[in-house]
Amino acid sequence: MDMDAFFASVEALDDPTLAGKAVIVGGEGRRGVVASCSYEARSFGVRSAMPSVEARRLCPSAVFVAPRHGRYAQVSRQLHEVFTAFTPIVEGISLDEAFLDVTGAERIYGQPATIGAQIRRRVFEETGLVCSVGGSRVKFVAKMASKAAKPPVAQSFEMRNRPNDPPTVPSPFEGVGFAGGSGPGSGVFIVAEGQEIAFLHPQPVQALWGVGPATSSRLARMGIKTVGDLSSVPPKTLEEVLGRASGAHLSRLARGVDDRAVQPEHATKSISQEETFRDDRFDVDSLRVPVLSMADTVSSRARHAGMHARTVTIKVRYRDMTTRTKSSTLKERTDTSADIARTALALLGEAECERGVRLIGVSLTNLAEQAGSEASQLRLDLDGEGGRAASPQRAASVAVDEVRRKFGPDSLTTAALVGRARRSVGLS
Repeated sequence: MDMDAFFASVEALDDPTLAGKAVIVGGEGRRGVVASCSYEARSFGVRSAMPSVEARRLCPSAVFVAPRHGRYAQVSRQLHEVFTAFTPIVEGISLDEAFLDVTGAERIYGQPATIGAQIRRRVFEETGLVCSVGGSRVKFVAKMASKAAKPPVAQSFEMRNRPNDPPTVPSPFEGVGFAGGSGPGSGVFIVAEGQEIAFLHPQPVQALWGVGPATSSRLARMGIKTVGDLSSVPPKTLEEVLGRASGAHLSRLARGVDDRAVQPEHATKSISQEETFRDDRFDVDSLRVPVLSMADTVSSRARHAGMHARTVTIKVRYRDMTTRTKSSTLKERTDTSADIARTALALLGEAECERGVRLIGVSLTNLAEQAGSEASQLRLDLDGEGGRAASPQRAASVAVDEVRRKFGPDSLTTAALVGRARRSVGLS
């Protein structure tokens, strides 16, 4: 399951005036990067991970929107509630993409194409958003099939529009169908058992996991353009050219071999947030508010994941593109915004801001699951009955989470983020 233009679609859902427009989610400055874009923007050639300057050149009429990761995470949780209604075996691989093992659901919901159509319907009913579903007995083939299921980006550069008009692209919300059929661009694409090779071999080799620009260039020099071309190369040859691990991996994929099962649980190793600035920053005070905001975000995500962190890290990238990290390991694990913000600010004081800071980030590592029921307590006393209660700081953090859950991720913020930067790291 893969959402269609997820971030941009959420923005259009929350602000109907954006519907039908070329929307780019990302930083608008000269150092900004496109995080997501609508199909209207894609018709101009805009793509994710593209520098915003290039995106603006390609699509001068685009509307830039700053990312709201808290909101996207909120919608992602709604999506997973839909998925688990069909199967408990769900492997999330990003906020807007997941693998579902529906083997045990066929007796209840029907054939794979019918299940895919029902998932799309439920997602649309619950969130107002559109997703694409790919199905196969082979895990990575299902992922490739989900790409084939997506609505085609209209032939933007070949459309006969007036020179000064943007290309007209059908919105993915228009004419949403939920029939049980399966085909390219239909929203559901199922690769039937025994048809994996027929589906794979015409695909460009770049469609395979692990084939980036460098690998693609090496393969092109060998005359390999499609997955079918790749499958005809002896595995030993690929290992000699690409290395043993990469060569063996791609050889298996080209032959449709992927024995990995859907893994419903992954151990979270880190939780992080970064921000790239439009202009370099040269003093610590100008970095305090971004660090406080990121500390609040990562601590909230840790609480939602049921995790405590013991190590807080600050990442600083300077104007010359060198990157430095500073870490502090706490005596006890924590998930409170105040603890994490206090530690992050202390680390920030060690940054060499006179060099010009281009990017700043906060991350949590050395994670462990919260023990017992204390994670969900909302008590302000320190020594209540039945054992040690949550600290006032943690109780306040959990209370903030509850307010945000009820009224939206932007309904409450740290006091230091209201108006001009303040010295306080408390919550209000």
